[in-house]
Amino acid sequence: MLEKIFPKNTDLKLSDYKNIWTRFCFLDESGSLKDPKDPFFTIGFIKCSQPYYLNSKIIYERTRLNFYDEMKFNKLSKKNIDFAKSTLDSFFSSRSMFFNSYSLDKQGDYFFREFGGDTWQAYEDISMRVLKSAIPHNEILIVVADYVTTPKDIKFEVNLKRRINDEFGRLAIAGVCRFDSKSNDLLQLTDLIIGAINYDLKLSTGVILKGDKYKRRFLEYLKENLGIKDKNLLDGLKNYMFNIFVDKDVKKRLPLLTSSGDIKKE
Repeated sequence: MLEKIFPKNTDLKLSDYKNIWTRFCFLDESGSLKDPKDPFFTIGFIKCSQPYYLNSKIIYERTRLNFYDEMKFNKLSKKNIDFAKSTLDSFFSSRSMFFNSYSLDKQGDYFFREFGGDTWQAYEDISMRVLKSAIPHNEILIVVADYVTTPKDIKFEVNLKRRINDEFGRLAIAGVCRFDSKSNDLLQLTDLIIGAINYDLKLSTGVILKGDKYKRRFLEYLKENLGIKDKNLLDGLKNYMFNIFVDKDVKKRLPLLTSSGDIKKE
């Protein structure tokens, strides 16, 4: 049976369940909002309808490579690089997988103008922005986020669901729950991808000059799969599977060039 095509402003009913996509989002962040030595902050998520398929592939790779430790971009090494790359293969070979992210410079004009140093409000607002960009009118999202220790008065899960649903005027977020990423391979894979994006921005702007060879190796492998082997991510990337947004303040870190290609002196 062909699915109905709903006009954008059509109200969906529970009886339309065959035409409503319910998708899981595995959301994580890279870069500390409080560390001044870490200039970039990225929030991103993997979105999929049936996490089982990707998760099963990753479990298979864990068994095949006899690797059962947690995956983290900041802990890439000779011991785990092959497994990390195999999880990326699993992601690209799975159907109906999507990835969205938002990166910004914490020392940029936008960050100071919008958040004024309120790190927890920044975390909530940036999460809201990147999620809103990935909710078509016939989708309802279930958000699984990496656990972050917050002050007692911060109600991230409650606020994120309420604010997005209020703005959309419908049930767009069914629920938000945070888990320790050690318990979830898809959160760990999200960490690898957003960690690589942040690392590319640092390399491209000279924040890091040489870097760690295993982190570079994973980043290069990601870019090969994205078809941008010889390019950076300063301008972001958008295709059928990925939507990587990078705020323009990040590029302001690049040196100004003269018409001859020399660095312009202030």
